Amino acid sequence: MLALYADHYALPLPEGHRFPIAKYTMLRQRLITEMPALQMLPAPSVSDAELALAHSADYVAALVTGTLAPGMMREIGLPWSEQMVERSRRSVGATVSAVCHALSQGVAISLAGGTHHAYANRGSGFCVFNDVAVAIKLVQAQPDRARLKVAVIDLDVHQGNGTASIFERDASVYTLS
Repeated sequence: MLALYADHYALPLPEGHRFPIAKYTMLRQRLITEMPALQMLPAPSVSDAELALAHSADYVAALVTGTLAPGMMREIGLPWSEQMVERSRRSVGATVSAVCHALSQGVAISLAGGTHHAYANRGSGFCVFNDVAVAIKLVQAQPDRARLKVAVIDLDVHQGNGTASIFERDASVYTLS
């Protein structure tokens, strides 16, 4: 089984920041111990064009260049840095790769995603880009998968409001939180 990760990209957070960034490395280390046959691969990055399938091009450009309004950065809850942008791209890349691998091989795991609070035009709640939405949009863009129906079952303790918002007018995607 394949698992993709992005925790090797450092996210420089100020001392005492409340986001539990270490959880990604702890999960990967635990899986290596518990499931030694698991094939671990670093996540690839995604392009601005791929991100723009689920996010507005203006939002992607402003985030990538560090020109996002301060209030929008506060809503994300992470300080801007080039490392934050690259790690966010790779978190999406992990989910995209896992979905593509699962469609051809049956199963795969993304250890980097779950960014369900990112809307099409803004990030929120430590979620910069919506990895699930980008992955779904990329798969739907494939001619042989255009009619694919998808169920997003989000078992987090609170609603995946960004994912629900992105797909609210797409009858081919059902979201349940």
